[in-house]
Amino acid sequence: MKSIYRLMMLLIVVLVLNGCAFDVLQLQQVPAELQTGSGCADQFTLSEDTKVDAGPGYSRVLKSGTRWECVGVISQGKVYKTKDQILTVEASNIFEANLVVNNQQLIGYYLPVERSFSPLDEPQKLPVE
Repeated sequence: MKSIYRLMMLLIVVLVLNGCAFDVLQLQQVPAELQTGSGCADQFTLSEDTKVDAGPGYSRVLKSGTRWECVGVISQGKVYKTKDQILTVEASNIFEANLVVNNQQLIGYYLPVERSFSPLDEPQKLPVE
């Protein structure tokens, strides 16, 4: 009887521990308020495929010919979104993302659901037309 009790307790502990979610990889995020409207009517098209960091250990390819339209401004730069490609960044979770560009360099991502900015470790020049 004692062994059955111990086995049941062990099973419960295993089930509880497996059900607990935790973040192993996290994105650095800074709260950011997106300002829409004036001052953001520009757009650009990528002239070549561009591999970019998309979170710790992840990368994405921004496709050549993809048109990015400015949808707003945050303090770090202009925020661009496209209808031509779905962009996500990853850590322990997957986040919808928009590009944040300053002086034709990708400096990070705006995460619209989280309303935050996630910076790149190193800014990356974008090949634009």
